[in-house]
Amino acid sequence: MTDVPLALLVVTALTAAVNVAMAAADLAGARFVLANSAQVGVARLWLPGLAALKLAGAAGLLLGVLVGALRPLGVAAAGGLVLFYLGAIAFHLRARVLHNLAFPAFYLATAAASLTLTTTS
Repeated sequence: MTDVPLALLVVTALTAAVNVAMAAADLAGARFVLANSAQVGVARLWLPGLAALKLAGAAGLLLGVLVGALRPLGVAAAGGLVLFYLGAIAFHLRARVLHNLAFPAFYLATAAASLTLTTTS
Protein backbone atom coordinates (compact mmCIF):
# COMPACT_ATOMS: atom_id res chain seq x y z
CA MET A 1 0.00 0.00 0.00
CA THR A 2 2.99 2.28 -0.12
CA ASP A 3 2.96 5.24 -2.48
CA VAL A 4 -0.80 5.19 -3.04
CA PRO A 5 -1.99 8.72 -3.81
CA LEU A 6 -4.37 10.21 -1.27
CA ALA A 7 -6.92 11.07 -3.95
CA LEU A 8 -7.02 7.43 -5.03
CA LEU A 9 -7.54 6.27 -1.45
CA VAL A 10 -10.31 8.79 -0.76
CA VAL A 11 -12.21 8.28 -4.02
CA THR A 12 -11.90 4.51 -3.84
CA ALA A 13 -13.10 4.47 -0.22
CA LEU A 14 -16.08 6.67 -1.15
CA THR A 15 -16.97 4.51 -4.15
CA ALA A 16 -16.70 1.33 -2.10
CA ALA A 17 -18.73 2.82 0.76
CA VAL A 18 -21.63 3.97 -1.41
CA ASN A 19 -21.73 0.60 -3.16
CA VAL A 20 -21.74 -1.31 0.11
CA ALA A 21 -24.48 0.96 1.44
CA MET A 22 -26.61 0.49 -1.67
CA ALA A 23 -26.03 -3.26 -1.65
CA ALA A 24 -27.19 -3.37 1.98
CA ALA A 25 -30.31 -1.40 1.03
CA ASP A 26 -30.95 -3.83 -1.84
CA LEU A 27 -30.56 -6.85 0.42
CA ALA A 28 -32.72 -5.33 3.16
CA GLY A 29 -35.48 -4.56 0.69
CA ALA A 30 -35.49 -0.88 1.63
CA ARG A 31 -38.70 0.89 0.66
CA PHE A 32 -36.96 3.38 -1.62
CA VAL A 33 -35.14 0.56 -3.42
CA LEU A 34 -38.34 -1.40 -4.01
CA ALA A 35 -40.20 1.69 -5.22
CA ASN A 36 -37.41 2.75 -7.56
CA SER A 37 -36.94 -0.77 -8.89
CA ALA A 38 -40.62 -1.07 -9.67
CA GLN A 39 -40.61 2.30 -11.45
CA VAL A 40 -37.69 1.42 -13.72
CA GLY A 41 -38.76 -2.17 -14.39
CA VAL A 42 -36.26 -4.11 -12.30
CA ALA A 43 -37.80 -7.24 -10.82
CA ARG A 44 -37.47 -7.66 -7.06
CA LEU A 45 -35.92 -11.05 -7.77
CA TRP A 46 -32.91 -9.28 -9.36
CA LEU A 47 -32.02 -7.30 -6.24
CA PRO A 48 -29.81 -9.91 -4.51
CA GLY A 49 -27.80 -10.38 -7.71
CA LEU A 50 -27.44 -6.64 -8.23
CA ALA A 51 -26.36 -6.30 -4.60
CA ALA A 52 -23.75 -9.03 -5.13
CA LEU A 53 -22.35 -7.13 -8.13
CA LYS A 54 -22.08 -3.93 -6.07
CA LEU A 55 -20.36 -5.79 -3.23
CA ALA A 56 -17.96 -7.50 -5.63
CA GLY A 57 -17.14 -4.13 -7.19
CA ALA A 58 -16.50 -2.58 -3.78
CA ALA A 59 -14.29 -5.48 -2.69
CA GLY A 60 -12.33 -5.41 -5.95
CA LEU A 61 -11.77 -1.67 -5.64
CA LEU A 62 -10.46 -1.99 -2.10
CA LEU A 63 -8.23 -4.95 -2.86
CA GLY A 64 -6.88 -3.18 -5.92
CA VAL A 65 -5.88 -0.10 -3.96
CA LEU A 66 -4.62 -1.88 -0.84
CA VAL A 67 -2.62 -4.66 -2.52
CA GLY A 68 -0.33 -3.33 -5.22
CA ALA A 69 -0.19 -6.66 -7.07
CA LEU A 70 -3.98 -6.59 -7.35
CA ARG A 71 -4.18 -3.17 -9.04
CA PRO A 72 -5.57 -4.79 -12.23
CA LEU A 73 -8.42 -6.17 -10.12
CA GLY A 74 -9.19 -2.64 -8.97
CA VAL A 75 -9.24 -1.45 -12.57
CA ALA A 76 -11.60 -4.28 -13.54
CA ALA A 77 -13.85 -3.60 -10.55
CA ALA A 78 -14.05 0.11 -11.32
CA GLY A 79 -14.76 -0.64 -14.97
CA GLY A 80 -17.46 -3.10 -13.97
CA LEU A 81 -19.10 -0.52 -11.73
CA VAL A 82 -19.00 2.05 -14.53
CA LEU A 83 -20.82 -0.41 -16.79
CA PHE A 84 -23.24 -1.30 -14.00
CA TYR A 85 -24.26 2.32 -13.47
CA LEU A 86 -24.45 3.02 -17.19
CA GLY A 87 -26.97 0.19 -17.24
CA ALA A 88 -28.85 1.72 -14.31
CA ILE A 89 -29.04 5.04 -16.12
CA ALA A 90 -30.24 3.27 -19.27
CA PHE A 91 -33.03 1.62 -17.25
CA HIS A 92 -34.05 5.01 -15.86
CA LEU A 93 -34.06 6.62 -19.30
CA ARG A 94 -35.92 3.72 -20.90
CA ALA A 95 -38.63 3.95 -18.25
CA ARG A 96 -38.57 7.77 -18.38
CA VAL A 97 -37.93 7.91 -14.63
CA LEU A 98 -35.88 11.07 -14.45
CA HIS A 99 -36.80 12.47 -11.03
CA ASN A 100 -34.08 10.46 -9.29
CA LEU A 101 -31.56 10.06 -12.10
CA ALA A 102 -29.03 12.00 -10.02
CA PHE A 103 -28.46 8.97 -7.77
CA PRO A 104 -27.18 6.51 -10.38
CA ALA A 105 -25.37 9.43 -12.04
CA PHE A 106 -23.55 10.14 -8.76
CA TYR A 107 -22.63 6.46 -8.34
CA LEU A 108 -21.43 6.42 -11.97
CA ALA A 109 -19.29 9.50 -11.29
CA THR A 110 -17.63 7.89 -8.28
CA ALA A 111 -16.96 4.69 -10.24
CA ALA A 112 -15.57 6.67 -13.20
CA ALA A 113 -13.34 8.70 -10.88
CA SER A 114 -12.09 5.48 -9.29
CA LEU A 115 -11.41 4.01 -12.72
CA THR A 116 -9.55 7.12 -13.85
CA LEU A 117 -7.44 7.38 -10.71
CA THR A 118 -6.73 3.64 -10.58
CA THR A 119 -5.54 3.53 -14.18
CA THR A 120 -3.42 6.68 -13.90
CA SER A 121 -1.80 5.98 -10.52
